[in-house]
Amino acid sequence: MTEEQKERIARIPRIEGERVYLRRITEADTDKILRWRNMRHVVEWFIYRAEVTRSDHEKWLAEQVGTGRVEQFIIGLKEDGREIGSQYFSHIDPEAESAEFGIFIGEADALGKNYGTEVLKLALEYAFREMRLKEVTLRALSHNERAIRSYENCGFTICPERTEEAVLDGIRRKIIFMKCTDPYRTQKE
Repeated sequence: MTEEQKERIARIPRIEGERVYLRRITEADTDKILRWRNMRHVVEWFIYRAEVTRSDHEKWLAEQVGTGRVEQFIIGLKEDGREIGSQYFSHIDPEAESAEFGIFIGEADALGKNYGTEVLKLALEYAFREMRLKEVTLRALSHNERAIRSYENCGFTICPERTEEAVLDGIRRKIIFMKCTDPYRTQKE
């Protein structure tokens, strides 16, 4: 990512959707991130399952978010300002013009209301228009059917040539890879 792109992105205070908004993560969000990220209903869909500590998160902020390797946002509800989770782009590769998408909804009562799908649409538009990425990828556990349907509805396709397995909580699980290419760039070419 060029310095010009970094400066333009830094000027974006908030990304607004119909029902949700995304704002940049700050150190002040540490307590809520730790609470959300260590909740059972969040951990069960992560490949990395160890408890995230304050030290882990502070290191993540300094070494990943602070260096531009990761862009992370807090998800809030426009209706009342309540914050419900986080969305992030990791593995940002300026040369390949790609990044990996991640999301978690920490507030259990916000699950199943399509907030995640709206966040995904906002995040993809941001990735392609502001970050100027060609491709966004993600990894998902193959039994997370609800998330996979949402990803497919937003333009992601499964990469059948790329799969992995991991033993999670004593069970061998398949990890699938998905990608979405920039529809705006495709239209121009």
